[in-house]
Amino acid sequence: MSVSLRDLDPAFQGAGQKAGLEIWRIENFRPVRIPNSSYGKFYSGDSYIVLKTTALKSGALRQDIHYWLGKDTSQDESGAAAVKTVELDAALGGRAVQYREVQGHETEKFLSYFKPCIIPLEGGVASGFKHHEAEEYKSRLYVCRGKHVVHVNEVSCARSSLNHDDIFVLDTESKIFQFNGSNSSIQERAKALEVVQYIKDNNHHGKCDIAAIEDGKLMADAESGEFWGFFGGFAPLPRKTASEGDKNADPTTPKLFRVEKGQAEVEEADSLTRDVLNTNKCYILDCGAEVFVWIGRTTTLDERKSASGAADELLRSLDRPKSHVIRVIEGFETVAFKTKFDSWPPTAEVAVSEDGRGKVAALLKRQGVNVKGLVKAEPAKDEPQVYIDCTGHLQVWRVNDSKKNLLSASEQSKFYSGDCYIFQYSYPGEDKEEHLIGTWFGKQSIEEEQTSATTLASKMVETMKFMPTQARFYEGSEPIQFFAVFQSFIVFKGGLSEGYKKYIAEKEIPDDTYTADGVALFRVQGSGPDNMQAIQVDPVPSSLNSSYSYILHSGSTVFSWSGNLTSAENQELVERQLDIIKPNLQCKTQKEGSESEPFWLLLGEKTEYPSQKTARQPESDPHLFSCHFSKGDLKVVEIYNFSQDDLMTEDIFILDCHSDIFVWVGQQVDSKTKIQALTIGEKFVERDFLLEKLSPKVPVYVVMEGSEPPFFTRFFTWDSEKSTIHGNSFQRKLASLKNGGTPSVNKPKRRTPTSYGGRSSVPDKSQGRSRSMSFSPDRVRVRGRSPAFNALAATFESQNTRNLSTPPPTVRKLYPKSVTPDSANLAPKAAAIAALTSTFEQTPREPIIPRSRKVNAESPKETSTPTPESLSKENSMGSIQEDSKENDAEDEEGLTIYPYERLKTISTDPLPDIDVTKRETYLSAAEFKEKFGMPKETFYKQPKWKQNKLKMALHLF
Repeated sequence: MSVSLRDLDPAFQGAGQKAGLEIWRIENFRPVRIPNSSYGKFYSGDSYIVLKTTALKSGALRQDIHYWLGKDTSQDESGAAAVKTVELDAALGGRAVQYREVQGHETEKFLSYFKPCIIPLEGGVASGFKHHEAEEYKSRLYVCRGKHVVHVNEVSCARSSLNHDDIFVLDTESKIFQFNGSNSSIQERAKALEVVQYIKDNNHHGKCDIAAIEDGKLMADAESGEFWGFFGGFAPLPRKTASEGDKNADPTTPKLFRVEKGQAEVEEADSLTRDVLNTNKCYILDCGAEVFVWIGRTTTLDERKSASGAADELLRSLDRPKSHVIRVIEGFETVAFKTKFDSWPPTAEVAVSEDGRGKVAALLKRQGVNVKGLVKAEPAKDEPQVYIDCTGHLQVWRVNDSKKNLLSASEQSKFYSGDCYIFQYSYPGEDKEEHLIGTWFGKQSIEEEQTSATTLASKMVETMKFMPTQARFYEGSEPIQFFAVFQSFIVFKGGLSEGYKKYIAEKEIPDDTYTADGVALFRVQGSGPDNMQAIQVDPVPSSLNSSYSYILHSGSTVFSWSGNLTSAENQELVERQLDIIKPNLQCKTQKEGSESEPFWLLLGEKTEYPSQKTARQPESDPHLFSCHFSKGDLKVVEIYNFSQDDLMTEDIFILDCHSDIFVWVGQQVDSKTKIQALTIGEKFVERDFLLEKLSPKVPVYVVMEGSEPPFFTRFFTWDSEKSTIHGNSFQRKLASLKNGGTPSVNKPKRRTPTSYGGRSSVPDKSQGRSRSMSFSPDRVRVRGRSPAFNALAATFESQNTRNLSTPPPTVRKLYPKSVTPDSANLAPKAAAIAALTSTFEQTPREPIIPRSRKVNAESPKETSTPTPESLSKENSMGSIQEDSKENDAEDEEGLTIYPYERLKTISTDPLPDIDVTKRETYLSAAEFKEKFGMPKETFYKQPKWKQNKLKMALHLF
């Protein structure tokens, strides 16, 4: 469809060029933009056009257009709003979804833009009404319906308006009453309280009393008596009668109409499939409460306008004026529309010019719209953030039939593809220890052991009162959090469990379990020392990839191979993995394109292989769903523009990020349902409600209210205090409302990044630092020695087991904050504190030169009596300054110096009262340089693992 600027209203110039809301009111049948200060104020005599632009993680901008019709608006104005909506869509490239909103029957998506509610005002500009201006305060009665968003309608202020099923808000001059029908749910009552808060803030300037009236509880309740006094005293309520909004029942089957010359004609078809829709036509699909208008891509602007008129005429003829009308464009159909069809083929990408960030700009430019200064979303980052504290404690079990066997620290990061594992990771939270209990299923693992692993892990969670986060991972689909917890991770082929051995024996499958003497090829991957993996792959040339490095070994022969697209960091990871896999053999380095003949003899004849990295499942824009699970059937409702307040403690919610699925379980959910939480997540993946081709192996987490991990809360603007308030959703919000806000709790708020549009924008680096500092330094150091590091250290206990091929890694010029130009001018105390802080902010590779303790040179074993002056100085500077200094290698007066022979771990005359983790600091500058071959300042600029490696060789570690 081609549209020129002559066909477009000037009011739409520049619309949809940045994320946010834009609203126009129809005045004299033309759209007039209204100021931001008037957003949310709708007059019942007017018609409006609302444009919602959303910045997606892909970098594109998505638009939804709504035209809202007040109950007193004229037919001509509503028609003008419909026509102008089509024009606005054309200006945006012709792919926005368009909704017709009728006052009192708005869609949940529309209401989510104006939380907590909209309460239309009387009158209107375009309709000729005079805006209502009350001279004295008039009591009003509103009915509230909805668990997730609230539909608010004003009703007659009479007893006959009340019923047992709904919630009513009575707004009087001095007090606001909320009447809870006996059949209403807790969630509905909690949402209605948000309306009470809205009325209090907007009509009473935040100053009036609040009262909650329970249906049927009248005795000795002064507030109930006051409430009923407005209705002439208490009397039994009538039963609720069917309202006009209840008449839009869905028909037995959807009915399809074809639009011909502005008229809807029944489309005869044997079945409702995608093939029925012609790209040159417009169609109407009547589903009762929802009526869809499908627009073919090649239709003209006039045909699109007439299709909207045909839909309105159809509803008038069927006496269903309150049905939602939703217009979708070919190629950009909503999930709700697609599910109405018996079959819908996989979505094919529609050619709309540039991808990603340039899509919207290219479309607008093609339609003749000036796109100069177009604001776009930031593209998604390639490497996701970890969002988990990595200083915790890890335990791993291998599943053996129906039992689990605890692995030693040196073996807990070595997994086999034929086995299943359970891991428990305990890490410091903001005020208590948090736990992550997960299962890992190898690609060759058997179903029986997968079931056993899930059952055993679920029992562990249950015995800990459901507080840990539970996770389910499959080999090859692990998230970044998993690798960060394990730090150095190796996957071998085959399996060690009895179940796996029995299975391959019964199926007569060759046992390819890894052995040190066989031919093995490992793909090395990761982003650094704290996130690196070695994955065993088939030892054939087609397993190579130009974007990775590999280790190939057979018996005593070891090769390392680097693809042309790898970096120096990739090679460093290979060296570290060599120290674990084959530490005692000389390695022959191979570069892609210049391999030696023995390499191909061992691997096989050279063939073609890929060059692109294996793509991770991309993280998409998050979607939140409320869940109802009964008798194995899962039903979900999407929550639009969600926030933390949408998580109700009585319910279960699913956060779908495409790359991860989170099942959030409220504290008030019964234990029987909590046990089924993981099953609910698996059902969600199986059903794929968003039709987004979810991988059946996508990571699934079960998150308990009050123990939400940072990699979940990052999708919200999170306040951890809210989960500390007791009671159900209604009781919590009522207490907060009556107290003027959230009750204060002696608990710090969880630090989370600022969110927008339901997700966070930047990682919070301060969070990891505060967590580390909340625990003792000893614990941090212990966790710093990961199982992989312990294995590495073990290889250096004897110099004969060192990997002789490992060259010295590149010395990176890294300096702590204490010596940067910015901190050089700090006061000594501030500089010392900054230096200590940097040890928590930076990776373990940050060079920090430890200092020896100062003692009396004549009697080093005795502790001198501190003077007031020394105490004052020590208190002000503390050991922080001593530990964080990066002084030169020259000795300072007062430092304790010991000979190398007594400092060695194998010394026959060991020294008492020394820091055994910093033996090298007691060496003189001359002897240090003699033994290490470098001065102290050079040594402490080495990576931490390199320092430890050198100290091990000299028996100082």
